[in-house]
Amino acid sequence: MRIAMVGLCVGVLAGCSTLTTGTTQTVSVVTPGAEGANCELFSPEIGTINVVTPAQVVLSKSQHSVRVTCRKECFAEGRGLINSSMEEMTAGNILIGGVVGVAVDASSGAMNKYDPQAQIAMERMPNCKAKKA
Repeated sequence: MRIAMVGLCVGVLAGCSTLTTGTTQTVSVVTPGAEGANCELFSPEIGTINVVTPAQVVLSKSQHSVRVTCRKECFAEGRGLINSSMEEMTAGNILIGGVVGVAVDASSGAMNKYDPQAQIAMERMPNCKAKKA
């Protein structure tokens, strides 16, 4: 009976980050001074996502950082990264959930988190006049 209870507790706690922080995260993308820029987000996990700044986008968590490239008429192309790092909850999961919990969180991406905001710098090109719509 005790073995069954221990097994049940480990099973419930396994994948702790998956349960507590989820497998997706909302991230904002901004281009200060160049609002309305078209930005492409890319990583092996999410593929390609296009947004217009300022934007909020829901990303599937992954160990891969997300590459951001922004373009707008009369501005130099802006590039940046949305960094992926390990979720703090993972340390507790190693102690409580053991190998099973870590494996669940690793496979779901839940053991990772992204920077909450990507601020992409875009420099205005001198003497450029944007076409009027």
